[in-house]
Amino acid sequence: MAHAQEHTSHTKLIWKVFGILSLVTIVEVVLGIIKPDSLHLTKILGTSPLNIIFLVLTLVKAYYITWFFMHMADEKKSLRRAVVWTAVFLIIYLATLLLIEGSYINDVLGPLTKWNY
Repeated sequence: MAHAQEHTSHTKLIWKVFGILSLVTIVEVVLGIIKPDSLHLTKILGTSPLNIIFLVLTLVKAYYITWFFMHMADEKKSLRRAVVWTAVFLIIYLATLLLIEGSYINDVLGPLTKWNY
């Protein structure tokens, strides 16, 4: 006789994650529209704090989507770590390379180009 599997509803969890993802997205959109000068025109680690905030919020959203909607919370610990850590490392690596190369291109082409702000 097969064991009866207990089915639990995750409706509350889905709405909670939906609320968190919505809140993070709203913060990103508001910051993108307002673009405060204190976050946009200063530089930290070679980029503006606004860019760093966007990168962190994007990583938070990617984590929640992977963890809950791709059901990583139910997997073995080693698989969860392999997937999540690899994705986080690759995203950080890509963002770092893009910021370094973008800064280099701006430094090289900046004097040759008239930027219209």
